[in-house]
Amino acid sequence: MRTRLTIIAVALICLPGVVAAIEAVRYFAVNRSSGTIVSSGEPREYTLHVPPGYDANRPTPLVISIHGAALWPAGQQALSHWDRVADREGFIVVYPSGHIGQGPRAFGAEDVTFIADLIDSVQRTHNIDRTRIYANGLSNGGGLSFLLSCTMPDRIAAVGLVAAAHLFPPSLCRDLRPVPMIAFHGTADYATPYDGGKSGQPWILAKPFPSIPMVTAAWAKRNQCAPTPVESRVAPDVTRLEYTQCLSNAPAVLYTIHGGGHTWPGGDSTYLPEWFVGTTTQSIDASSMMWEFFSKHPKPGG
Repeated sequence: MRTRLTIIAVALICLPGVVAAIEAVRYFAVNRSSGTIVSSGEPREYTLHVPPGYDANRPTPLVISIHGAALWPAGQQALSHWDRVADREGFIVVYPSGHIGQGPRAFGAEDVTFIADLIDSVQRTHNIDRTRIYANGLSNGGGLSFLLSCTMPDRIAAVGLVAAAHLFPPSLCRDLRPVPMIAFHGTADYATPYDGGKSGQPWILAKPFPSIPMVTAAWAKRNQCAPTPVESRVAPDVTRLEYTQCLSNAPAVLYTIHGGGHTWPGGDSTYLPEWFVGTTTQSIDASSMMWEFFSKHPKPGG
């Protein structure tokens, strides 16, 4: 109990007052982690959602949805509406929890091992389709999803990035195979700027972020796609950029939300209020669109 109270106290110092208060008040009521595993010698929490129609005799896809720094598994669960999509489409979702040691929850490069251990744990208790394991995440969780794509391409079939914080060094990547990618990013995201550069949020003390269009172009080059992308408008405030003709049918797709903030398109803004992170568009549903993308891209080779 004392450790958790210390974590809340640190959060109160590190985060803006109102957001920290929300985190503190809701911590015990909302953080409904449903399981714990030991990874690299320490206990790690997660929340698992199994759809009502789950059939243990049928291999089932697994979606790993990773929260942003200072959020928590149940917050990501409510924010993203992944459970709703899982119940409709028949797949399992697991929400890992970041470290909660000296500050708000966050993920680091060492968490690649945690995610691998978590996949192993879910596979021991559920019939998981090994060709259809997908990762996605918000902000810091999006950055970790990128890292998983190039450190665990033998296990992760495709990834989704939402307002991703690209701070993990490319030198960590192994690039064993092209991995399909779908991304969503707002042009008014001041935490992880769309055009790159320093964060506009003073509490994010990080090196400059790369430009999101440049990240997408680099991903397309990695996947050996045709150099010229196809652009289209899918909603009044959303455009789609897709690099096609890629090796192993592994496209790179970017949805640009014009005027969108550091948010999850179509998500619940309760945990990311507009005054703090900017506008959450409801023109598109990122989770449903990610699943549609994922379902078309199982890992090749079985």
